[in-house]
Amino acid sequence: MWITGGCHCKKITYEANVTDDWAVICHCTDCQRLSGSAYRIVVVAAESKFKLTRGLPKDYIKTTDKGIPRIQAFCSDCGSHIYATSIDNVGDRNFNIRLGTVNEKEQFIPTKQIWCRSAQSWAFNLENILRIETQP
Repeated sequence: MWITGGCHCKKITYEANVTDDWAVICHCTDCQRLSGSAYRIVVVAAESKFKLTRGLPKDYIKTTDKGIPRIQAFCSDCGSHIYATSIDNVGDRNFNIRLGTVNEKEQFIPTKQIWCRSAQSWAFNLENILRIETQP
């Protein structure tokens, strides 16, 4: 499925071809801290099927607990996180695109959750939390 997306201020935009039945919720502590939320949802595109159409993100290199450096790409103006990828194997990488930046995000339903041991205790059951349709 072809998607388009970009950062909040529209300085950075992209297009990509992703698998529409593959969206993953990540509960790892890195995703919590980098997103400022309880988890992050990503869709994946092969590097050959991902193209920046406007602007260039700023890269932050995060080293994983296993010592693997990962690029965290974000807009230097508005701070929106766009994707993460490896620094090695350029041309043959996967781009983990942040679902919040995807224009067609409503078409994706997560199919897997990872790093559940790091999840916030309430993250698996939101049914009993008061719902308000707009900001009061």
